[in-house]
Amino acid sequence: MRPFRAVGALALIALVAIPAPANASRESVAALQAGLQALQLYQGYVDGIRGPLTRRAVSTFQQSRGLPVDGIAGPQTRRALGWRGKPALGSRVMQSGDRGWDVAALQFLLQRAGHGPGRADGLFGPLTVAAVERAQSAAGVGVDGLAGPLTLDSLRGGSSPESPTGPVRFLRPVAGPIGDGFGAPRSDHLHTGVDFPVPYGTQVGAAGVGTTIYAGYNYGGYGNLVVIQHRLGYTTWYAHLSSITTWVGEQVAGGTRIGYVGSTGNSTGPHLHFEVRRYDTPIDPAPLLLSSIAARPLGSDIGDRPLECRADPQKTRKPPPGADWIARERLCIR
Repeated sequence: MRPFRAVGALALIALVAIPAPANASRESVAALQAGLQALQLYQGYVDGIRGPLTRRAVSTFQQSRGLPVDGIAGPQTRRALGWRGKPALGSRVMQSGDRGWDVAALQFLLQRAGHGPGRADGLFGPLTVAAVERAQSAAGVGVDGLAGPLTLDSLRGGSSPESPTGPVRFLRPVAGPIGDGFGAPRSDHLHTGVDFPVPYGTQVGAAGVGTTIYAGYNYGGYGNLVVIQHRLGYTTWYAHLSSITTWVGEQVAGGTRIGYVGSTGNSTGPHLHFEVRRYDTPIDPAPLLLSSIAARPLGSDIGDRPLECRADPQKTRKPPPGADWIARERLCIR
């Protein structure tokens, strides 16, 4: 699970961001951040903004490798990153099974454009293949799942602005009050979303315009899970569903039915666990929700008891070989 930070922290980082060298594109900075995050040296967003957190992580990495410490990811630092520091974006046609700097940069471009794959980790797996195909279809180029010059040009040419022109807002996925909020304490971690304690079978709607990038069972405690990729690096997560009505690749709008509330996975009662992530870092959804909190629905007798991470551990099943990262993402870290 990625560590979360408050929305205000992002704004602060953006305000004091250190200008990157002229040849450091946002996608290159994002590839650097992804590599440092995988090494547990970088705790911020993989957002392509070279701010103080990125510079500090580079300096820490350089010091640990006995390199000159300047906070700049030059050729020596890139080489020391191993496969995470090469090859350069555009130097090859990327395909399933590839890994590296260029794959992480591609994944950032795909996220920013709203195609997926939900995370920039430098690994070209099934979720990235599907995201590339969606991007190719949207751009009107040949759909083959291979990321070559035409695909990259379409992503760079039609990329979103570096930041939203106004506040980002989402519709409420269900009509009901928020129970456990973002950051609520668990046994050894903090809650990474909000819970809506509404009755079993309540219809769940998409929180905004986007593309379904995951619709299936999660083996880390989320149960039946839907993940929607929005533009500007945002994803929304809908967990513990009793059934799923959307499918991978569906273009959804705010209110599109995606499933029904249930209690699958690590859950002690029917509710919707709802997350908002920006570049795969959980942020508090509550300030981003459009409508006011509704009255508690009739028929709900859940009360204020915690609804997650206290269920039978057997409800968290072992993922099958080859399961993608969303299927393995952990809800309750023990």
